[in-house]
Amino acid sequence: MYFRALISTATALTAMVGAAQAQTEIQFWHAMTGRLGELVDKQISDFNASQSDYTVIGNYKGNYSEALNAGIAAFRAGEQPHILQVFEVGTATMMAAKGAIKPVYEVMEESKEPFDPSAYLAPVAGYYTTAEGQMLSLPYNSSTPVLYINKDALKAAGIDPETKPATWPEVEEILVKLKESGNACPLTTAWQSWIHLENLSAYHNKPFATKSNGFEGIDTELVFNGDLQVKHISKLAEWVKDGLFSYSGRRNEGGARFRSGECAMFTESSAGYAGVKAEAQFDFAVTNLPYWPDQEDAPFNTIIGGASLWVMSGHDAPEYAGVAKFLTYLSSAEVQAQWHQDTGYLPITLSAYDLTKQQGFYDKNPGTDVAILQMTGKAPTANSKGIRLGNFDQIRTVIDEELEAVWQGQKDAKTALDEAVSRGNDLLRRFEQSAR
Repeated sequence: MYFRALISTATALTAMVGAAQAQTEIQFWHAMTGRLGELVDKQISDFNASQSDYTVIGNYKGNYSEALNAGIAAFRAGEQPHILQVFEVGTATMMAAKGAIKPVYEVMEESKEPFDPSAYLAPVAGYYTTAEGQMLSLPYNSSTPVLYINKDALKAAGIDPETKPATWPEVEEILVKLKESGNACPLTTAWQSWIHLENLSAYHNKPFATKSNGFEGIDTELVFNGDLQVKHISKLAEWVKDGLFSYSGRRNEGGARFRSGECAMFTESSAGYAGVKAEAQFDFAVTNLPYWPDQEDAPFNTIIGGASLWVMSGHDAPEYAGVAKFLTYLSSAEVQAQWHQDTGYLPITLSAYDLTKQQGFYDKNPGTDVAILQMTGKAPTANSKGIRLGNFDQIRTVIDEELEAVWQGQKDAKTALDEAVSRGNDLLRRFEQSAR
């Protein structure tokens, strides 16, 4: 009996090992950490449990910039993953990486996986498609900036906690009252270039760069030093001096300050909702990004941030079949609706948006539909469909340096933006030369 049991156990283990070996492994490198990382891990484990042919293995590779660099280095070494999450800033870089990527539309077509690009939200899908509508990477976690408000802080300052300022002058009135009530941080921000220059420009239908913000060619030039942008940065600089705006850092350092209750108002990605909901010990509201009312026909639509999933070249057909199955799973209405509701990222498909509405989520969680309404309220223009620039990550670093000089009182807004444009254009020319 003992030996029979041993043989039976060994046979079972052999079968399990054989089944595991039969599964095709798919490497997925991403930049999600914290609560978002936990949700990505759950998506992966749920997909793996839903079928027995493929095993997706998720690997966190650092922040967006680090993940992109890791993917590029891995490709050069012949050790690239199947799927690489790349932030929207890296789109032009990935498009120019000839031979490094396998377009999503090809992956889905060759794997005979049902795929309809029109099922995705147009303002999102347009960012990652060719002029002919062919999808190069899969929209995954797309967000747009919104305004978060600590309603308890407003109430403490004698302001109606249900107040939702639509314009920047209305925001200024609130900031002054918060300051007068003793609030040491009336307003802070995350991602200053993305929100206060890139989205500012799109929201008011002003170009950030020529050639439709780079969509029509790599011989583009930066032009974000116009009157509107100078006006806005000048106003923020004035608020810094008056104690109304507090700079927190280049990425999302301001998130912790808002979630702790230190700062009363916060411009941040709609995807910040997950962290605010989980950590804030106060009543809060989410509302539209403010606009300048003296600008003709404003507001238009904001543009997306976040990232998409790029399929790397150099793998076998059976592996790409698994990649296609996983991408279909991630795009399903149920998975996307849950991801949207848990994180604050946009639902990337119309069916996910409709399902979320049917489930009554927006009624139970006021403000969670602000991002999608803000993105889809008007048809995108050449200035508001997105920004596609080479060396964009480095350009943002230049912008951060110049804006920090403004906040520190070392430069006025016009000088800083002029220099950011000049330095950024040098980076664009380097990209153009390398791409050609």
